[in-house]
Amino acid sequence: MRKQFVSTLIEIADSDSRVVLLTADLGFMVLEPFAQRHPDRFFNVGVAEANMISMAAGMAHEGFIPFCYSIATFASMRGYEQFRNGAALHNLPVRIVGIGGGFAYGSAGFTHHALEDIALMRVQPNVGIVAPADDAQVERVLRDHYARPQPMYLRLAKDSATHPELEGRFRWGHLEVIGEGDVVILAIGSMTGVALEARRRLQAERISVAVAVVASIAPAPTKDLVALLASKNACITVEDHRPIGGIGSLVAETIADHGLGTRLVRRGISDPPGESSGSEEFLRQRNGLDVEGLVTLVRQTAMIPA
Repeated sequence: MRKQFVSTLIEIADSDSRVVLLTADLGFMVLEPFAQRHPDRFFNVGVAEANMISMAAGMAHEGFIPFCYSIATFASMRGYEQFRNGAALHNLPVRIVGIGGGFAYGSAGFTHHALEDIALMRVQPNVGIVAPADDAQVERVLRDHYARPQPMYLRLAKDSATHPELEGRFRWGHLEVIGEGDVVILAIGSMTGVALEARRRLQAERISVAVAVVASIAPAPTKDLVALLASKNACITVEDHRPIGGIGSLVAETIADHGLGTRLVRRGISDPPGESSGSEEFLRQRNGLDVEGLVTLVRQTAMIPA
């Protein structure tokens, strides 16, 4: 999704001189096209994420729309105080772009595993949070919402993805639902691909499952969630994030706030901090976030009487 983000941002910047891109010494072999096209609006601040976020707040105050690019752990954490006291406090259109949530940088170790970035952003009441499921959603998000007046956090997967079932649909504050079934899987970002593949395998077993893509995390798709969950016996949230503070918490809060009787099963990253390192595939499997783990979970959930 990184390349889709950059190519779309270049086209937007071509027609909107307010758009600027900042990086904290990351994005090599990805950001060069923007730097070459708009050298006067590209800033590599070095390994100084906190300074980058403060610079972006100043730029936004002066009328620019800054995008701050880094690996999701660094983007969301290293400058969090500056983001809170700058863009969030003053409601400035700073866009933090966190690349590779969850275990995308698995072999780099725990320091590079973004397991709590969504939780951090959710507690800031005016910050928009988007985790697109594929390249088409990335393009739609940027074109439709890049100029919104509020601060935003964009959580993007490293690699490209295409989900024809979605047809690029994205609506601010809404779900995108695929299929029907008494059980629904609610997925974010790259977990959407895992959920859709699990759905295909379960269909072969005549187990009907719906998949709801939660790309707009804040504003929360509350009305859609209430309507969807009221018609389901059970729901499963799947996220490459800690269950606390992510969409597992979001759905639990919605069920509690609206008195819903839907059974909730949360599947997220359960490994203790620093427990293991390895490829994204290996770490997802350890946490039941692969297709086989999700298929097994859906089977177990579907067998429990409502």
